[in-house]
Amino acid sequence: MGVHRIKRLRRKLGLGCRQKRKFMATTNSKHDLPVAPNLLGQDFSVAAPDQAWCGNITYIATDEGWLYLAGLKDLYSGEIVGYAMGERMTKNLVMQALFRAVSIRRPKPGLIQHTDRGSQYCAQAYQKLLRHIGMRASMSRRGNCYIR
Repeated sequence: MGVHRIKRLRRKLGLGCRQKRKFMATTNSKHDLPVAPNLLGQDFSVAAPDQAWCGNITYIATDEGWLYLAGLKDLYSGEIVGYAMGERMTKNLVMQALFRAVSIRRPKPGLIQHTDRGSQYCAQAYQKLLRHIGMRASMSRRGNCYIR
């Protein structure tokens, strides 16, 4: 059978293809952990490098399962300043990405680190690390995944 015959028969019988979509939730914002205020207020324009970074976690489907990628991006240049990959989506993954970014860029105290309200970013250990480095935490409101 050719492709056109299959298309014609599907059309005649009213059949269509349904593809299974691969989806994995990466943000758990239903937690009791403290949430930082939104210091950027959806204004993602900054005047110089290393004034504000945004971070997020995404997932990659592989033949061996899910792989998670945590990244930090400089809002001035759009450059990825730090990242980490792992099999689990934990606070250690985002802390590893932060360590990598800080060791490369050596930002001055006061840098704003903007993320969503995921439990990894709200974790006490992550927030303590931000304070130790001298960064200010900023988070989008619930249900707003736009962090550019």
